[in-house]
Amino acid sequence: MSNANKRIVFLIDMQSFYASIEKGANPELRNKPIVVAGDPERRSGVVLAACPIAKSYGVVAAEALWQAQQKCRQLVVVRPRMEMYIRISMQITRIFEAFTDKVEPYSIDEQFLDVTGSVHLFGDPLQMAAQIRQRVWMETGINCRVGIGENKVLAKMACDNFAKKREEGVFWLKRETLADTLWKLPIEKLFGVGSRMKRHFHRMGVYQIGQLADMRPAILTRHWGVNGEVLWRTAHGIDDSPVALDSYDSQKGIGHHMTLPRDYHTASEIKVVLLELCEEVCRRARKKELMGSVLSVGCRGADLAAGTGFGRQMKLTEQTNDAMTLYEAACFLFDRHWQETPVRSIGVNLGQLVPDNVVQLNLFTDNHKRRSLAQAMDDIRSRYGQDAILRAASVLEAGQAKERARKIGGHYK
Repeated sequence: MSNANKRIVFLIDMQSFYASIEKGANPELRNKPIVVAGDPERRSGVVLAACPIAKSYGVVAAEALWQAQQKCRQLVVVRPRMEMYIRISMQITRIFEAFTDKVEPYSIDEQFLDVTGSVHLFGDPLQMAAQIRQRVWMETGINCRVGIGENKVLAKMACDNFAKKREEGVFWLKRETLADTLWKLPIEKLFGVGSRMKRHFHRMGVYQIGQLADMRPAILTRHWGVNGEVLWRTAHGIDDSPVALDSYDSQKGIGHHMTLPRDYHTASEIKVVLLELCEEVCRRARKKELMGSVLSVGCRGADLAAGTGFGRQMKLTEQTNDAMTLYEAACFLFDRHWQETPVRSIGVNLGQLVPDNVVQLNLFTDNHKRRSLAQAMDDIRSRYGQDAILRAASVLEAGQAKERARKIGGHYK
């Protein structure tokens, strides 16, 4: 592909997004080390975002709040305000849409932009990136970093590995320069390589991205199937996926995961939360007019060092978005695989989604009555709030639905 025909894709990341918003809202915090963190009393005392000053003390996102406070005694802790963060994220999306009509949210603080058709209006890609950064800063007070590439995977790695480390906050990662840039980095810097995959590569003697790029794809495929080939293509900067405006409309699964406020020890209290998770997953499925036929249940043990817990899935006998049908199957998986160890977190996912306008008739179950009841409950919750109607189990001590109804994304609004 010639340079004239290459796509130009940006991955734009907001620096310390939550913390930057809080500093903008409270000027007194501007020169102080702050973190945005959850409630330590409810097992959610984890750093969600740290400002650059806090990071200079070694504080990092996703670590326990108490660890961050040990690193920086003068740390200022701010509780998350998700409603405000979502509003500002949407404001930033509107800024991006003034530069291109192809904007794909990747997360609340990262978005892909395909600027191929509009970059000529703003100079070259570097000039366009600078203009976007300036406008975001002027309108929100947030510093953003821009990774540039001919596709999404190059733009993402350009941002994560290079733009974030440069004062100008912009880096253009080109396929023809990979040997001098990306391939010199440790293997864990490759998009898609986590800690477990890193250990696998180290056992194979692969420590740098360039070593993986030099391997034959067949070797990787033999070890990891199609994912092995994807990693090889990523190392070579090959990615054909479009920047899609409807990327979230064609989701492959609907899931919900919950970290519990304390360790749950008995099956009876764990199943209360399991029912609430099935309720939420099915509510989301019905809202999108979908149903699924594959159930996954994941359970993480309280002993993180021992790695207790399980993750299993099963094919359902019929497609469903009915909470009790899903719950019965979830209990089957849980009873079969739980080893009676304390549980720290649990999640449910419904996969192989299809439109719910076709329903399998069942001689032994009144599916129409169940659907009507579920729709009535959805309507009540939509009008009066998520906790307007609850199953009796949710008022027990183990229940979390009432508490979760007060939050967005697991955090208070």
